[in-house]
Amino acid sequence: MPIRALEFYSGIGGLHLALTRAQPDAQVVKAFDWDQTACQVYSANHGRIVDKVDIGLLSASDLSKYQADIWLLSPACQPYTVLNPDAKGAQDPRAQSFLHLVQTVLPELADSNDHPSRLLVENVAGFESSSTRQILVSTMRSLGYSTLEVILTPLQFGIPNSRLRYYFLAKKAPYRFADVPHEQADDVWRKLPGQMVDWCDPRFESSEGPASDNSVKPIRDYLDASSEEPSPFSIPDKILEKWGRLFDIVTPSSRRTCCFTRGYTQLVERSGSIVQENEELQTTATFDQFLAQQSEGHDRAVEIIHPLRLRYFSPSELLRIFAFEQPSTPEREFKFKWPQSTSKKSKYKLIGNSVNVKVVEELIRYLFHEPNMVDG
Repeated sequence: MPIRALEFYSGIGGLHLALTRAQPDAQVVKAFDWDQTACQVYSANHGRIVDKVDIGLLSASDLSKYQADIWLLSPACQPYTVLNPDAKGAQDPRAQSFLHLVQTVLPELADSNDHPSRLLVENVAGFESSSTRQILVSTMRSLGYSTLEVILTPLQFGIPNSRLRYYFLAKKAPYRFADVPHEQADDVWRKLPGQMVDWCDPRFESSEGPASDNSVKPIRDYLDASSEEPSPFSIPDKILEKWGRLFDIVTPSSRRTCCFTRGYTQLVERSGSIVQENEELQTTATFDQFLAQQSEGHDRAVEIIHPLRLRYFSPSELLRIFAFEQPSTPEREFKFKWPQSTSKKSKYKLIGNSVNVKVVEELIRYLFHEPNMVDG
């Protein structure tokens, strides 16, 4: 029988895509999100199975009819992110719909034996120290689930992006996790058990493991083929003049980008990297020259920066980095579609709110893998 899934906080469908790549016989039978634009994009790519709804109002009876085998959830990260100085964890109103699912809906479904056998939750690194996480773990274990917590980055899967995310996996008995010794059941893992080594940041430590820089693809593999000049994603001079030195600047040969957030192109620091297309010029020397000219009052000092050819990543490039599309997409592969009404600002926001499809795909494969007698 096909695997039946429910997708909560579905966004533009990253969890959906990861599931169907990991388990070709799987079917998302219903998705839920509150954002109308996200629902329109989801429908354009996966059909009209998404409901625009307040997830906090869903009941056990609403969900039991779907007879789902797995729940996929990517709840709001604002209550837990270090970028939010007012983060309140379980006390944050944006955490309440997720807590409603965990504390109310799942126990009621368990009472009627309509609960999912597996569950995957994605959130920001930092969630693992929240009160919401404590509630999640204790509730799931009280309902008879084995749980596993993992913090991973796309760099571990060869993708040049350092976005660190927390993942919570749960399996209902008799299912259990492979390669997890009993004494490590409470650990927060930094790898997929039995499949890789702990991630080692090659900027600070020597690493010959699968997450070293040498195993990560260069950014050029993810860039658009277009060489239009000036680029439609060029950074305005007024932004370069005031904030240019604060950008995280990468080149096509780089093998790392910073975490892209919903504020990309709207914020400068900690919202994502920008591309320097001209690799022949030294970034630091060029900016030093610019700052010297600027301090002397030269009106057009910013023109010194122009030869670097700095620009934002395009939405299509970010879709590749987030693994919605492959760097070289064969015709038979999934091709992401945007409704014509979707603005550029909305595209960046929706991608920044999404998941890395490749990382979740591998997590789902692991979630469905059952240890045999050899595994122990």
